[in-house]
Amino acid sequence: MIGIVLGSGLGALADEVEVCEEIGFAEAGLAVSTVPGHAGKFVFGKLGGTDVVLMKGRVHLYEGHGADAVTAGVRWMAGKGVKSIILTNAAGTVNRDFPPGTWMALSDHLNLTGTTPLIGANFIDMSEAYDKKWRAEFLQAASELGMPLNEGVYAGLRGPQYETPAEVRMVRTLGADAVGMSTVLEAIQAKSLGMRVAGFSCLTNWAAGMQETLNHKEVLEVGKAAGSVMVGLLEKVLGRN
Repeated sequence: MIGIVLGSGLGALADEVEVCEEIGFAEAGLAVSTVPGHAGKFVFGKLGGTDVVLMKGRVHLYEGHGADAVTAGVRWMAGKGVKSIILTNAAGTVNRDFPPGTWMALSDHLNLTGTTPLIGANFIDMSEAYDKKWRAEFLQAASELGMPLNEGVYAGLRGPQYETPAEVRMVRTLGADAVGMSTVLEAIQAKSLGMRVAGFSCLTNWAAGMQETLNHKEVLEVGKAAGSVMVGLLEKVLGRN
């Protein structure tokens, strides 16, 4: 079974799943998100003929949760037998060659949140946080579908404020192509559990200093529009597994 975490505005992806069961975060003993665009439930079913469990929404550090709570959903899915996980998010693009409305496959990340879900745990190898072989399958499938899909580095910050233009210049200098407020801790947790990890950013807007203003409504609208494109990619790749 494959787990899929849906980021801001991407909940519509769940509409394409042949649903078998739904479990709310609270029912599963998890914290519930207060952020618009995060429904807060697990959806079990099939996508592309493959058994999946969708985590429809997530909680964030900026809501006042700790790293353990932020990654509780990943551990819950692992307990249900999930061995591979796809993490999605809405992100601002800092790369002029990666325009809003397109998707980026995560090749690596910068954890700039100042925390980790592994405090007190053993060391883990993060030299390949996102599975290279699996990512190649998605890139090939995207090419076959005629879907623009770049590869890049995601910078995860704490939020909830959007980044300043100076902070955007900083993460660009550090090698980031996109910036957001999630995903990195989930990837760390998943790797520690031995999961195969893929990550995708829906690039919803130019980052601060690259356009006039930023707002969450815009993020949700662009994410919703791009969601159908990702459904086709997921169905194509998962149908091969």
